[in-house]
Amino acid sequence: METDTAIPWLTEAEQCAWRTYLDVQRLLTYQLEKDLQPFGLTMNDYEILVNLSEAADHRLRMSDLATATLQSKSRLSHQITRMENAGLVRRENCESDRRGLFAVLTDQGMQTMRKVAPHHVESVRSHFVDRLGPEDLGRLHQSLKPVAARLRGLRGKP
Repeated sequence: METDTAIPWLTEAEQCAWRTYLDVQRLLTYQLEKDLQPFGLTMNDYEILVNLSEAADHRLRMSDLATATLQSKSRLSHQITRMENAGLVRRENCESDRRGLFAVLTDQGMQTMRKVAPHHVESVRSHFVDRLGPEDLGRLHQSLKPVAARLRGLRGKP
């Protein structure tokens, strides 16, 4: 394999950190998804329920929800359709913008959140938080903040 010497290739330590991060991210996502399966939810479903449960009046414009969940409007629309069919959310027209739609958390969706949230927190704690000490969590948070800020800046979103 020919290499371009102008490219600053990863050092062994950088490569190790990068690959460990990728491994943890994939494995943790897989496990959290698996732990939500008994409730008939995916991580995407849960993320949407969380965003709506924390929003004023439990509703968000579809475009804002797409931004918050890093989904295309089309993908989110399909996701919301599935969640509507399950009775978790509903769509409402936006009176101030005829083209705009809101995703709204239903009573059933809120009940689902209340039921699932403790299990999800237990899963996050068991598979991630409790594996690290408070100092490790603090260092991890501080280490990842500039990465998140840079990536948010590239998206042009807050």
